[in-house]
This record gives sequence, C-alpha cells and structure tokens, in this order.
Amino acid sequence: MTVELNYRISGEGDPLIVLHGLFGSLDNLGVITRRLENQWQIHALDARNHGSSPHSDDMDYPAMAADVIAHMDAHSIDKARILGHSMGGKVAMQVALTYPERVHSIIVADISPVTYKPHHDAILDGMQRLNLQGVTSRAEADARLAEFVEVAGVRQFLLKNLERIPAEQQRDDQELFRWRLNLPVIEARYDNLAAAPTAEAPFEGPVLFIKGADSAYIQEKHKATIRELFPASELAVIDGAGHWLHAEKPSEFTQLCQEFLVR
Repeated sequence: MTVELNYRISGEGDPLIVLHGLFGSLDNLGVITRRLENQWQIHALDARNHGSSPHSDDMDYPAMAADVIAHMDAHSIDKARILGHSMGGKVAMQVALTYPERVHSIIVADISPVTYKPHHDAILDGMQRLNLQGVTSRAEADARLAEFVEVAGVRQFLLKNLERIPAEQQRDDQELFRWRLNLPVIEARYDNLAAAPTAEAPFEGPVLFIKGADSAYIQEKHKATIRELFPASELAVIDGAGHWLHAEKPSEFTQLCQEFLVR
C-alpha cells in the first residue's frame, strides 16, 4: 500500500525527482537542487518512515518505488528523470526497473544494485538507546549521542532528525525532543534496505552512476550486475569524495548532473 509522501517542489522545467538516503530527508541534497532548479522542476521527496512522510510498517524497495509513482500520478507527471543518493539511488533503480515507461533517465549517487552486508548497526543501536529524558537542546543530545556515534559529522547528520515535541503533545515535561524517523521499523526492515532492487528485465534507458573515489559502495565486482540491469549506464568518478560526494564536491557533482540531464 502506497503512502502520500511529503514533498517540496521548486524551480521550473521538466520534472526531476530527488530521493535522499537512509536516515536522511528531502533537505539533504538541497545544495544540489538549488543549483538545478533554474533548469528543472525539482520534486524533492521524503521517503516513507523518514522526514515528514507517514510511517508505515512496510518498507522495501518495491513499496518505496510505488510511493514515487503515486507522487507522479498525483502531480500528473507522466515521465520523469530521477536523482537518488544511496538508499534513494536504490529506490530510483527500482522505479526504473519496475516502471520503465515512467522514467526518462536516472542518476544514481554512490550505490550499486547489490545486497550489502549490514553496516549501520552501531548507528541504529545508538539512536535507539539515546536517552532524550531531560534533553533541552541539540547540543545536549549531541553530547549524549557521542557515547554511541564517535564521528561528529555523522552525529550532526543524524540529529537533523530530532524534532521538538509540540507542547500540546508532551506527556512528560522531561522529554522535549523525539525522533522523526520511524526507527523501530527501519531497524526491523533493515535487511530489505540492504537488499538489491528486484528486476524481471533490465532498464534500457540512460543511467549515470556517480561514485566517490574514496567510497567503497560501487566496486569493480559490482560492474557486471550494473551492466546486466542497466546496459546503457555509464560511470563517473569524483576524486577526493567519499559516500557524501554531493556535499563534499557539490560543484563537480552538479556539473555531472547537468551534463547528463540535458541529453
């Protein structure tokens, strides 16, 4: 069953759907979308169980792809280009593989169409175990989360999901913040998110994979699967960038997107 995704529309032109990664929200690729909205009508979406989108007990790539199609239907978009980072890249691939007639082309940022070994256990555990009782500021939450998540930049990214509870909803004056993410379902369905997109046939349209040179998410051993599922795909590599390539090298990332999207 589809959910009605939270979204933000900006810019003018043909539609470009933008999909964020795990633990993210539609703001994550904001630096890139602001550089593209003079040429494209940007539809930035919050995935189910993320951001301000509804929570659902179901979470896998077919369901998340159906959510994107439902958004397209609701906005009378017959065919679109899609840009997705990490988990959002897998959603973009699933949309293309399941609904090829609805997709002009896709850009997949630093993810392959393969199953990955679990590697977010520490983050999920830390977010679940974070005691928000008595926390009055994000700085306090950051200090507590540091017990579980060492890297400051990762904590800052995760804490963007922390929201202040409206006064009328507060049940305990010692708990002022909560996670917007549906953490229990994300943890329970994590294997679905680590899995590869499903396919009955390849997507024959244009696909650009963009890899951060310092990231291991797209590997040489993945290239055969990429060619099998996306025979018209090409790969670009951004030197000096890791998995967060769009934030680390926004100019280079934007230029690659611009050159590909106008084809």
